[in-house]
Amino acid sequence: MHPMMVHFPVALLCVALLFEVIDWKRKSAGLRDAVKILTWIGTISAVLSVIFGLLLADSEEASGTSFEIHKWLGIATLALAVITTFALRSGKRVIFRSLIFTTVCGVSFAGHYGALLTHGDDYFSSILLTTDYKEPNGDVAAEPDFVLTNNGALNPQQVQDLNIEVRTILAHNCYSCHSETKTKGDLRLDSKDAIMKGGEGGPVVIPNHPDKSELIRRISLPKGDKDAMPTKGKRLTEREVKLLRFWIEKGALWPDGKEKSIYRVAALEPRMPTVPAPTADLTKPVDLFVNAYFIKNNVAWKPVVNDRIYIRRVYLDVIGLIPSPEKIEAFVADTRPDKRELLAKELLGRNDDYAQHWMSFWNDALRNDYSGTGYITGGRFDITKWLYTSLQDNKPYNWFVKELISPTKESEGFIKGIKWRGTINSSQRTEMQAAQNVSQVFLGLNLKCSSCHDSFVSDWKLADSYAFANIFADTLLEINRCDKPTGKIAGTRMLFPELGEISVNASTEKRLRELADFLVQPKDGRLYRTVANRVWAQLLGRGIVEPVDVMDNVPWSEDLLDWLASDFTANGYDMKKLIYTIVTSKTYQLPSTSVKEAQDIMANDFKFTGMVRKRLSAEQFSDAISAAFNPMYADSDIVFKRLPADIKNRMPFARAAFVKNDPFLTSLGRPNRETVSTSRTSQVNLLQALELTNGNKFTETLKAGSKRWKAKYPTSDALVTALYQKALGRSPVPKELAAAKKILGLTPNEESIQDLVWAIALVPEFQLIY
Repeated sequence: MHPMMVHFPVALLCVALLFEVIDWKRKSAGLRDAVKILTWIGTISAVLSVIFGLLLADSEEASGTSFEIHKWLGIATLALAVITTFALRSGKRVIFRSLIFTTVCGVSFAGHYGALLTHGDDYFSSILLTTDYKEPNGDVAAEPDFVLTNNGALNPQQVQDLNIEVRTILAHNCYSCHSETKTKGDLRLDSKDAIMKGGEGGPVVIPNHPDKSELIRRISLPKGDKDAMPTKGKRLTEREVKLLRFWIEKGALWPDGKEKSIYRVAALEPRMPTVPAPTADLTKPVDLFVNAYFIKNNVAWKPVVNDRIYIRRVYLDVIGLIPSPEKIEAFVADTRPDKRELLAKELLGRNDDYAQHWMSFWNDALRNDYSGTGYITGGRFDITKWLYTSLQDNKPYNWFVKELISPTKESEGFIKGIKWRGTINSSQRTEMQAAQNVSQVFLGLNLKCSSCHDSFVSDWKLADSYAFANIFADTLLEINRCDKPTGKIAGTRMLFPELGEISVNASTEKRLRELADFLVQPKDGRLYRTVANRVWAQLLGRGIVEPVDVMDNVPWSEDLLDWLASDFTANGYDMKKLIYTIVTSKTYQLPSTSVKEAQDIMANDFKFTGMVRKRLSAEQFSDAISAAFNPMYADSDIVFKRLPADIKNRMPFARAAFVKNDPFLTSLGRPNRETVSTSRTSQVNLLQALELTNGNKFTETLKAGSKRWKAKYPTSDALVTALYQKALGRSPVPKELAAAKKILGLTPNEESIQDLVWAIALVPEFQLIY
């Protein structure tokens, strides 16, 4: 159904519905006749809309989620319109009224999704906003800021800079319709030769003559004009139009030699920056690099957090548990100057607690789970036992990566991926899953776009993704573009050829061994920057590079990231030493900060001032309730069959990391792990609020625990004090004690104990890591 054709049938059916509503009371024969005529014409128009829409979609090769929804809504409402017409013809007025109302709603939604196809996903917001580009201070953008030489020309560097800006504008606005992936009107705008060649209508760029250039005419037309470009999404800003006009006026210059990328590409090789000189109170490299950043950005150091905050923070970050009241009081009373370093060493030495906490992090990243898609059919393999043992033994990271990419029987689940049942698209086949997941998890780059077509957000091409996927394939793959076979067979090569050359004719096993050896080389700085950045993000709430899967983005401190990665390599790829280096720094001990909006964490102008306050993960929250009040899960919930034989004796209680996902854990942010998940949102959502107030799992836990607490603490004062110490690591202040006793009454009962525990569990002091 074409979106422009929807307006006619929906208008007719709306009028028919209106007349039917009026006739409901007036019983007018004239209105009934009008309803019949309008309904018949509207239905016929809907049939024609679907037919012509499908023909048009096929000719324009339309695709995507919006298209599929639009198409099937159109077909469904067409069927509804036909049924509605027959209901009217048979005289069943009550059924007719219900059906015509449903049909109007359906056609309206179909039209909405059709408008998304025609105008872009932001067409509602775009008509409410001016298209003029404004600078951050609100001023309208000035003329392009290229400085001309004395003879009115551009020097080579200025030509390069101008060309990058021009290609960036074209990539973001034009490549979706005019590139190798899709070439409407036989016009491509992704290379110099293609731009100068033009399309079906002839040249679109006339060097030195922007007023004669069809490109400038099209992008300058008002929105809604049939010739206006781009046809989808936002129009070009005033500055972008001026810049393209300026470029053509100067001769549509294109630099000679190798074409420079329009996207930032991070260096592959490692770099060990010089550590700044120590100061009076700063000696650790992490703090010295942060100090240099603070000086540059005019940020003042704040006093470090107190002992109670630090012990809870480091406990939760290193082993995922809250400290006992006894541990807290002993730590506060300890007068040794290096007690924080000693505490970090002690926690990192608790190998089982450490492994049980970090399992969740790596399960997410390696999409390892205990149930779900693929396990029943044998199309998926878990790596739980291997992963637990690797973390418990603190396996060096280079060996950890090697055993995942060139796997043993126990570790093969990661690159084997999920063998989906039924028909899948070409980018979901297991070899492509392996290519996508290895590149995302270990190299911090996205191949998902370029496994379907040339990427619009990076330099990665379709051929690159297939060549990398072929390393994991038993037979060479045919390249599919947007799920359509091209007849071309991909090669076999690394994403970064400078790391090594894969033996094309070797067995899959040998290719994987070569790939693993090449990737873990010390000269692959990207591998070690990526993991250092992930650990930093896990501990401080925000990566040095953000998002953590886009390692080509600019880090807020390149020196700090490079040093962490190089130091990690120099220390034998020791994950615990990397964590120790971070959690014993003054930087880690700074007071936590917060952001007003979730997207502020990703902002380009983000300014680091300390740890970004974090919400307890699903597993941390569950374990905190288990430790402070009552076990959330029974021992029988643990997936013992997937774990080392004596694991039960090594757990303080049934830890949430080792139970199958359920609605409670899902609501608190645990992913289903059918795809790689390298970060979890720390924002509260409605599902979480509902689960914590009315969810069965939490309610049953409180009920079971209240019986035990009532028997153990018969008086309100003792119960409140014990609960505060267990949950928050401190005694209640007088106001809290009075409020809690008011909830409990003179003699605590099970219902009042549940209410008090629920109230404490929801306070920020319990739910957040400060």
